[in-house]
Amino acid sequence: MSRIAEAVLQDGTKLPYIITDNPPRGTMKHTYFSPDRSYVIQFFNDRNAGKNVYLRNRISAIIGKYNPTVSEGKGGAKGNTEKLAKYFSGLFCWPVAIVVYPEFGIVCPAYPSNYFFDEKATDFSGLNLVGTDKKSRWFTSSVRKYLNNEEFGNFKSMLKISISLARAVRRMHSAGLAHSDLSGNNVLIDPKTGGCVVIDIDSLVVPGIYPPEVVGTKGYIAPEIVDSAKYPPNDKRRCQPCIETDLHSMAVLIYEYLFKRHPLAGIKHFPDLDSEEEDYLLMGRMALFIENPYDRSNRPDNLGITIHDFGVYIEKLFLQAFVDGLHEPKKRPTAMEWERGLIKTWNLLYPCENPECGAEWFILHDEKNPVCPYCHCRIKDNQIVKLRFKREINGRKGQWVQYDETVVYNNMPLFAWHIYSDVFDDEKAAHDMFAYIVRNNGQWILVNNKIEKMRSSDGSMILTGKSVVLKDGDFFRISEEKNSNLIEVSIK
Repeated sequence: MSRIAEAVLQDGTKLPYIITDNPPRGTMKHTYFSPDRSYVIQFFNDRNAGKNVYLRNRISAIIGKYNPTVSEGKGGAKGNTEKLAKYFSGLFCWPVAIVVYPEFGIVCPAYPSNYFFDEKATDFSGLNLVGTDKKSRWFTSSVRKYLNNEEFGNFKSMLKISISLARAVRRMHSAGLAHSDLSGNNVLIDPKTGGCVVIDIDSLVVPGIYPPEVVGTKGYIAPEIVDSAKYPPNDKRRCQPCIETDLHSMAVLIYEYLFKRHPLAGIKHFPDLDSEEEDYLLMGRMALFIENPYDRSNRPDNLGITIHDFGVYIEKLFLQAFVDGLHEPKKRPTAMEWERGLIKTWNLLYPCENPECGAEWFILHDEKNPVCPYCHCRIKDNQIVKLRFKREINGRKGQWVQYDETVVYNNMPLFAWHIYSDVFDDEKAAHDMFAYIVRNNGQWILVNNKIEKMRSSDGSMILTGKSVVLKDGDFFRISEEKNSNLIEVSIK
């Protein structure tokens, strides 16, 4: 039976919450919702947690000077604006206050409603998931078979989730923070919208200041931590969660999002060992990427889609993470490298022309073989249009170098980062549509939505609302404004 209780915060504020008989309970905390479900009160399972000075100081710092969801002017992270605070509030469920009564705990905003399963989630399986939060593992492990297909989104939405996760981790790492327990339980996703939110922030590690309290979750723990777990807790040979171990966990999650399988769980076995000892080796000292190009001993026979099918940027990142860096943490790609590589891959997205294709989108990275790897549908007329973006070399007027490219599809929008070389598609960029490209009667047409001083390849001014036909080999400065791109059109 539920009843209303009152929590007292560190500053004396009182907040109501609903006590229930069986509150959601994790490894470290249990949770109660507010009456309007806009926030949650989380109490630590260990009733003596409030006596831990290091824990209290850690949470105070996380809520204050390390908080990317609050502007610097309001006591949040240094350099954080209101705009950035609002953006990162959508990527983190960040603690906002400390509870001192009736127990030690924290206040967190509740997850948005799209991160909870509704009554349609499993309407064919009989499993009742209504109100359950959408942990990543529901969509990437074998339990996904219980979900309605509508919950799975498509390849584009999973790629969007991967970019958001990399961006969230990049933001933490840029402040010197490590999550310490990135896993399928601590990242919520909504494949229908491409949404992603990182939770359980109160265990963040600040190297040299706030040591780790957890080592991670099975399947996501970096091999060096698994392998050194045999040493006593205070032994210097024992590895601890840090930024480099986060990079392994994040790469595992991204691989699972894109491939729906674990990157290290292959066919390799040690039949003379029990399951626990075998798992210790396969995720630790003997861990081997299932797509390792030099050692195929862990590669399943029916692998299907591979990292090669997603283009050079993703292939390089996964090889760096799970071959070069699997047992050498310093060689792992950073979160920023993941973010930039995933965005370059995003620019190669193409809608599959097969209406029955479950993925709906694929990476068009091979112009000689424009085929969806999921359903094997080939682009009907084999016509591939690319825009190549060139920026002027500093101090060398009139000299240009290519720095990016994008595949064109019908009704494709162009944003500021397509127009200006000094704009990157990150949390600071506006998402106003500057132009769009449509296909009409066999021609590709660029329509100017809001570009100032746009000119075509022959020098004609293209006013707002007007358009220009794109032709193979066209070169034109898309705007006369500073840092605007020179664009080359390729139609094959």
